[in-house]
Amino acid sequence: MAGDKEEQEGVRLNKFLSETGAASRRGSDRIIEEGRVTIDGRSAVLGDKVFPENIVCVDGKEVKRVTEDIILAFYKPAGITSTSNPNDVDNIIDFIGYPKRIFSIGRLDKDSEGLILMTNNGDLADKIMRSKNEHEKEYVVRVNKDLTMEFLNKMSGGVTLDDGRLTKKCPVEQTGPREFRIILRQGLNRQIRRMCDRLGYDVKSLKRIRVVNITLGDLKEGRYRDISKREREELYRQLGLK
Repeated sequence: MAGDKEEQEGVRLNKFLSETGAASRRGSDRIIEEGRVTIDGRSAVLGDKVFPENIVCVDGKEVKRVTEDIILAFYKPAGITSTSNPNDVDNIIDFIGYPKRIFSIGRLDKDSEGLILMTNNGDLADKIMRSKNEHEKEYVVRVNKDLTMEFLNKMSGGVTLDDGRLTKKCPVEQTGPREFRIILRQGLNRQIRRMCDRLGYDVKSLKRIRVVNITLGDLKEGRYRDISKREREELYRQLGLK
């Protein structure tokens, strides 16, 4: 039995944390490295294992595995940071004030606004964030000057960033003189802003309106909602979870 084996051999700490809703597995590694995790009062390290008798704490509070999958669609305002670190006064967790432990799936940079999914399901978060899975994220972007066909073609065809990486081809549609929609299947840090900068444009506003099949819709800025049963089923189908 899997449960008996875990009791005997323990479970890796990052897996355990992802099942408590503290963070995704990658995020769990980060908070362990930041010294925010303890096991029975001692600072945890990467590679630690957790056994049934252990008490695991994050930021001084005990965490336990959860069985209920929470998935929220949240309209992040600009100025809020996509982190659970309590030392960041603008962190997304304090802003939302949700009564149960959740974390953000991926990041949306502080200057940007729009849809970000919040969950306690580490496997779900990892599935969405893994770049090899190429799950779609859609944005509306407004820039500082009129768009040209050259700009639109280069944005869609791939842009060589400041670190030498070439972005993947992606759909781009002009929606106004200085506004366009773009669908990304990769998640490089501040990717759209860096793409625009390389082509001589400054981003004035950036809003994410869709993640996989979940859309922002008419959700108000700073508010969240539980995703619907239909949305959840389709999300799991696309991620291959159920």
